[in-house]
Amino acid sequence: MSESTFANDDAGDSENALKYFNQIQDHLLIEQNVRERLAEYLTKLDQIDRKIQAVIQKLHRNPVQSVVYETCNVIREECKQTIEIYRGINNCLEGFHYYQFHDVWKFVTQRLSSAACLCVYLESGQLASHETAAEMLGISTKQDGFFLDLEDYLHGLLSLASELARLAVNFVVSGDYKRPQSISDFLCSLNSGFRLLQLKNDALRRRFDGLKYDVKKVEEVIYDLSIRGLIKK
Repeated sequence: MSESTFANDDAGDSENALKYFNQIQDHLLIEQNVRERLAEYLTKLDQIDRKIQAVIQKLHRNPVQSVVYETCNVIREECKQTIEIYRGINNCLEGFHYYQFHDVWKFVTQRLSSAACLCVYLESGQLASHETAAEMLGISTKQDGFFLDLEDYLHGLLSLASELARLAVNFVVSGDYKRPQSISDFLCSLNSGFRLLQLKNDALRRRFDGLKYDVKKVEEVIYDLSIRGLIKK
């Protein structure tokens, strides 16, 4: 084979490589465009989350029944605003896999899911199911469109546990001695439920490790109320 043949082969390989990397660049530009569009929706979700967190902090400072009602109303009203936002995110994902951009919205969605679960607990004393939390946010649990990832929901529940452990202390400060007992029962039940799960996600498993401290914190509150004779043993 002649030297000119080798030269032609090298030129062909070089041309194919350039064409291949141009295709990669085109794909990266498309992904960058999607991320920029998603960032606009994320900003809107963050604004909703900040409003919800503000009213939750108000509840911690003054955990009376009127503020409990206000908190639940704000959470429900703000969650209604997420419906169109998540619909817009879903439209951005057309042609892409859900988990390709999951990192963009997962943390704020975990917080919003936690808030939805807090609302349900404050209203009924019950655990909000995966389906209930998703419905409040205007999304699905079925993986045929935009959905509330199960692990994001579980992260939300663990955040709820920390929120309730803090609330238990604040309820006592405000003179409400019944709610901490209910919170204790709920967290013990939640802890038992999580122990049934074989968690493979490292971040989720680490978060679960912190649940026992939330349970212990509330148990100490209950013990203190008991020895002071403020609740029945």
